[in-house]
Amino acid sequence: MSRGKQVAIFAVIAALLVGGIYLWSGKEGQESGKGTIKIPHNNYVDNIASSYLWKHILEEKGYQVELTQTEKAPAWASVASGDMDMLVDVWLPHTDKPYYNKYKDRVERHESWYKGTELGLVVPKYMKDVETIADLNQYQDEFKRGGKPSIVGIDPGASQMKLTESAIKSYGLDYKLIESSEPAMLTELDNAYKKKEAVVVTLWNPHWAFNKYDLKYLKDTKKLFGDPDSIYYVTRKGFEKDHPEVVKWMNNWHMDDEAVGSLMKKMEDTDNPEKAVKDWVDNHRELVEEWTK
Repeated sequence: MSRGKQVAIFAVIAALLVGGIYLWSGKEGQESGKGTIKIPHNNYVDNIASSYLWKHILEEKGYQVELTQTEKAPAWASVASGDMDMLVDVWLPHTDKPYYNKYKDRVERHESWYKGTELGLVVPKYMKDVETIADLNQYQDEFKRGGKPSIVGIDPGASQMKLTESAIKSYGLDYKLIESSEPAMLTELDNAYKKKEAVVVTLWNPHWAFNKYDLKYLKDTKKLFGDPDSIYYVTRKGFEKDHPEVVKWMNNWHMDDEAVGSLMKKMEDTDNPEKAVKDWVDNHRELVEEWTK
């Protein structure tokens, strides 16, 4: 074989290798080499929805994204240590205050993306005589579960559970706070609602449950659950320097009740969170493009 033919063959092989590497490293023709972003989240629907939303958006932009489900305490610790990159669902200045105060020197708080949250104790509206938290003591027999008046709660490490424990003590409620999870609490709510039975749960806005059921907050006359929060995203130290365009996009991110409610409802109605987010983004493409322009 002549030297000229050998050079031509090597050139063809090199071109094929370069092309193969480009196709392998990219994702469906997207830009490659932007790195991996690690996002921990807990099992609350608003946290799942917002985390999967940004996983989808960032992957469209050429990033790789790793989501890790965990409890709130280790999620904060992992971002503060730099092992993870961001929390996308942080309620301040009230609900997540203990975690933020503990780690604020080791994380960076950015723009809020939702304003006017609410949380507290919730009952169905058909319970017309129960209007305040203090009223619960007058209707203990109706709220019995396992022989004792009970409030159906969520994960034991949640800030709302600590606030509920304070409310039980401050209002002198002879009630047990049941530790469970968001899905288990919603199952209890659904079962009671279908039978028009008494049930009191820990709940918050934004949440799709208020679109599905006719619910009301019990008035917190002592304001133990605090004033409304805003929802922020928080990153590890140095993240903005490493990924300035991501911070720019996420600082443009704002959602109202209609937008966040429709996203969470889509998550609830679809078993596959990635498919739910893809469908939502496809239906809200103009909004997403406003964030990432």
